[in-house]
Amino acid sequence: ILIIVGKDVIRPSEFLTSSVQATLRQAHSSSVRPQPVPPLLQTLQRYLTALEPLLPPEELEHTRGIVQKFGCPGGLGENLQRELIKRAKHSHNWISDWWVQWAYLECRQPLAVHSNPAISLPKRDFTDWRGQLVFASKLIAGVLDFKAQVDSGRLGVEYMRGQPLCMELFPQLFSSCRIPGPKHDHVIHYGRPRRGPAHITVVRNYQFFQLDVYNSDGTPLTESQIHAQLLRIRSQSWKTDKQPMGILTSEHRHTWGQAYTRLLRDKINKESVRLIEKSIFTLCLDSPVMRISDEKYSSRMAAQILHGGGTFSNSGNRWFDKTLQFVVGEDGSWGLLYEHATAEGPPIATLLDHVLDYCKKPDRMRAPLIPLPMPKKLYFYINSEIKWDLEMAKQNLDICCLRRNLNFQRFGKDFVKLLKLSPNSFIQVAIQLAYYREAKVQLLREAVDAYSILTEQSLMGQGIDRHLLGLKLQAIEEGLSVPRIFMDTAYGLATHWKLRTGQVPANTDSVMCFGPLVPDGYAVCYNPQQDHVHFSITAFNCCEETNAEKLALTLERSLHDLQELFQPTV
Repeated sequence: ILIIVGKDVIRPSEFLTSSVQATLRQAHSSSVRPQPVPPLLQTLQRYLTALEPLLPPEELEHTRGIVQKFGCPGGLGENLQRELIKRAKHSHNWISDWWVQWAYLECRQPLAVHSNPAISLPKRDFTDWRGQLVFASKLIAGVLDFKAQVDSGRLGVEYMRGQPLCMELFPQLFSSCRIPGPKHDHVIHYGRPRRGPAHITVVRNYQFFQLDVYNSDGTPLTESQIHAQLLRIRSQSWKTDKQPMGILTSEHRHTWGQAYTRLLRDKINKESVRLIEKSIFTLCLDSPVMRISDEKYSSRMAAQILHGGGTFSNSGNRWFDKTLQFVVGEDGSWGLLYEHATAEGPPIATLLDHVLDYCKKPDRMRAPLIPLPMPKKLYFYINSEIKWDLEMAKQNLDICCLRRNLNFQRFGKDFVKLLKLSPNSFIQVAIQLAYYREAKVQLLREAVDAYSILTEQSLMGQGIDRHLLGLKLQAIEEGLSVPRIFMDTAYGLATHWKLRTGQVPANTDSVMCFGPLVPDGYAVCYNPQQDHVHFSITAFNCCEETNAEKLALTLERSLHDLQELFQPTV
């Protein structure tokens, strides 16, 4: 079945299942528990408990008085809590819109390193451009196969600790893009169920191409068809373009917002930018990563995925506003970079699992004998203003961040499970120990148990940080002055997260990486395997107080120390 409306092609699976899709999405959504509003006094007490190790006694007492006044009967806290409960009655998740707006779209920090997470996947077994294009063809076909499952409603519901996860983010992964603005950004999603975009963006040597990935009958291109088109793109991009337009998207959001407005004044530029924004996803065909030692190579490879390696490497091959960017290097390196306002870890992990499984299968589809149109090169007109914007963006991007990969080989999650402890909580305590160097078996068990309880509370919607943020934003929405509890120095200290940590478990030896939340902080991401643990540790080069290399060594020593507590060597 092929339905053509104007020039738009409706793919068969989308037409046949559009009503089913809506029903399935509604069923998925209804199976997820609504986000509760935690009891006010519970949150305030837990907030004070969290402050105890951070504040000296006299400051803690001062803050306690402010918190008690905020939460007293008939006080401001009760009034704001009442309004939050009203809001929750009209929304499945009362905090999600606020959170995306506050945590992402209103944040003015650059997306590169500061916000966009990257996943570096195990090196493939090719070392030249030929292997690169063959694998990239398979990768594109695998992503389109996953998209077909999402579009048709055949994707199963995901669960975490027995709880169903919201599936509404999956359709948003494709054909969406973040748009910069002067005060805040917004996200545009072009992936309509029936007549969504039918092309991807391919970037090579800083040059952008529109590649249609569906035949005229609505079926996706086969791997051999995609490979033939990638060869055509390579033949049109022999030399590196003088102006790496993608680097503009790595700028401070206010700066990029101004440059974006200037860029789109030209009709050619506007057309090129819109085609990038509307594309299903972006494929970045990178030059090889300079090889030093095996240990440093893994860090360099992950840095390539995260920010492109700088202005003299592959950073011009990125469009950081794009929701999905797959990176494939000539040397076998590959991974995924995603924009966080739209995409979250669980949907990305599901997508990658599907692609990895797909890549194991042989290509059995015969390419139809249909001539394909030449991929369209996207052009940009660069005047003196845009050239200046590019020069500033280059300078700012190179003040990037130092990364360090740590592959801890002494033990993995199996050892921790033998101790009847949570591997995630155990590793979190090891990271804390690397930072503070505490250690005793009982304290360790208490710390691991406490972290497990906090994780469970957050999964059940009882975490304190979102609730406190909601109370603050409710006051702002009502036009009130920011309550004193949020102007207190203790709140500023509690929300200055020097350690940004996260577990991203995967079935492969992949490593996710992202930048610190604060200039004097660290970011630590980890993937526990059966007998080893992969870590990614980042810190900013511009901060003299932090050192990713040093924290990696200290973390390795802390993990050894924790093992010694349970299995002392004679």
